[in-house]
Amino acid sequence: MKNILKNLTAQVIIAIILGILVGAIFPAFGADLKILADIFIKMIKMLIAPIIFLTVVIGIGSMGDLKKVGKIGGKALLYFEIVSTFALAIGLIVVNIIKPGEGLDTSGAKGGDVSAYTSAASQSEGLSGFIMSIIPDNFFGSLANGELLPVLFCAILFGVASASLGEKAKPVITLFEHASEIFFKIIGMVMKISPIGAFGAMAYTIGNFGLGSLSKLGMLMISVYATMFLFIIFILGTIAKYFGFSIFKFIAYIKDEIFLVIGTSSSESALPSMMRKLENYGCSKQVVGLVIPTGYSFNLDGTSIYLSMAALFIAQAYGVPLDLWQQITLLAILMLTSKGAAGVTGSGFITLAATLAAFPMIPVEGMALLIGVDRFMSEARAVTNLIGNGVATVVISKSENEFDPTGAQNRILEKEALESVPVHT
Repeated sequence: MKNILKNLTAQVIIAIILGILVGAIFPAFGADLKILADIFIKMIKMLIAPIIFLTVVIGIGSMGDLKKVGKIGGKALLYFEIVSTFALAIGLIVVNIIKPGEGLDTSGAKGGDVSAYTSAASQSEGLSGFIMSIIPDNFFGSLANGELLPVLFCAILFGVASASLGEKAKPVITLFEHASEIFFKIIGMVMKISPIGAFGAMAYTIGNFGLGSLSKLGMLMISVYATMFLFIIFILGTIAKYFGFSIFKFIAYIKDEIFLVIGTSSSESALPSMMRKLENYGCSKQVVGLVIPTGYSFNLDGTSIYLSMAALFIAQAYGVPLDLWQQITLLAILMLTSKGAAGVTGSGFITLAATLAAFPMIPVEGMALLIGVDRFMSEARAVTNLIGNGVATVVISKSENEFDPTGAQNRILEKEALESVPVHT
């Protein structure tokens, strides 16, 4: 029993259950516990920018072959586009079959405050604004602000320049490798308090929205969960089988990260440990460093499913008929807007606002119908995003012959052996 309680997964599960109980019994107190989740997520987010920068630079800089960097990056982006389009299409198909929005009373939407989301969406300047947002005002400002795409942009430039210098850049790459180890050690320290963050997040969710909110829009939630389950098992499962690994065994391997995401509702909270897990699984550091950070902006399968289903759900609720071509147009818009969503809580809702602003046939005030249950669907899409990016990394690694499970296991055993050696003073 003591060994079970020492397991991080067990601790997070227990924390989630306790959070549900506290939120249900003491709703006001539970709502105030959001600060615990905010503290944990903020501690993780403060480390993401330097870890992404160091990992990408090390991955590209140590390759030396710029053609290979371009090949891996291009293959990853093509994979992201194909799979996320499948996700969007599946969402539209399921919501057309089940029609969860038909007959819904939309009068409750008038009381919902969507101004925070619509104002955030209105700040977007379309494709040109999205492209300009990738380029930071200054190199170090991207790290200071912690925005993923600008950090990724600077890291790629730094990595490509390092790779082109060859031997001259090796001391810098070695220094970055040591710095990366320090940051991952800090992540390990922060992860020890992840059950506290999961407890606070769940207590806040139940305390703020109540257990009744779990069934208020139950049909949509069941549809979203079922669609994401089908996508993971059949689409990602088929891809995994084709490339020689089991989706079920892979999910079991990253269970700690999945439970962490369920507790915090943010796939970003598991990003650093996910990168280390994939390296231990057999993926090369170079591919992990390039694919995972890029995937967090361009391969959000769960967010894609949610966006397509939520948009059509609102249209059904307001009795707005959309023919095939109009739905294809909506799909095309979603293919663009979904690429700018970050892996943090609430980003899917903001992206939905941006999508509806670009597709005025669907009333944006209908988003108020989703506010109460968005938090619960956020967990599902964050888990799907995590699994999707993990599968993508393994696929790209295998397709580029950058996958070596034997070598990864040897590195783990060597590390464990070194850590078990007693220190003599």
